[in-house]
Amino acid sequence: MVREQYTTTPEGTRVERPENQSVYKIGIYGWRKRCLYLFVLLLLIVLLVNFALTIWILKVMWFSPTGMGHLYVTEDGLRLEGESEFLFPLYAKEIHSRVDSSLLLQSTQNVTVNARNPEGEVTGRLKVGPEGALFEHSVETPLIEPDPIQDLRLESPTRSLSMDAPKGIHIQAAAGKIEALSQMDIVLHSSDGTLVLDAETVCLPRLAQGTQGPASSLQGLYEICACPDGKLYLSVAGVGTTCHENSHICL
Repeated sequence: MVREQYTTTPEGTRVERPENQSVYKIGIYGWRKRCLYLFVLLLLIVLLVNFALTIWILKVMWFSPTGMGHLYVTEDGLRLEGESEFLFPLYAKEIHSRVDSSLLLQSTQNVTVNARNPEGEVTGRLKVGPEGALFEHSVETPLIEPDPIQDLRLESPTRSLSMDAPKGIHIQAAAGKIEALSQMDIVLHSSDGTLVLDAETVCLPRLAQGTQGPASSLQGLYEICACPDGKLYLSVAGVGTTCHENSHICL
């Protein structure tokens, strides 16, 4: 067994410690301590400033648990209410307005809508500017109408203008006229039906006019004649047809 020995010192007896014993202080003192406190103070100030700026940004940008400003995140996608401004291109699969309001796209210059294929190539483009709407490819729509105070104009400056419909095309001008201008030909073709011009007055002012024949008895009346190539001309009306008398116009 190990026996522990204890040394007892009577009261009043002075115990002297060895002279060579050293005492070390643990910690930071002096200028190092002051620098550390200053660094902690500066770090605390930076954290408070960052926290205040974060709160200010959240308030200015209208951040909320459901979105940002007029933009809300829903299960079906993004919902935008009110007027918003986009500084860069907007890519979306579908854009539609509310049921009780219309969709308005407004720009200080032009509004351009592009359709691309999976390879990224532009397959269709709609450009709306001060001169009107420009379609680079075909357009499919049930109705085309202008503003009430403006005229509707369909124009193809360098190519042809084609309108196709399986059940017919209806063109109506309720309070004005319909004018068709072409640099070359205007062809009205019906593959399975007739071409009907139903009006109170049909005017063809630039048709060639034949001379009055001896068999004419109806003064001031003319009949419309057609050449084998489709060319029309006027012939003075008579008791019978007088087209053969002026058929030299077709030559």
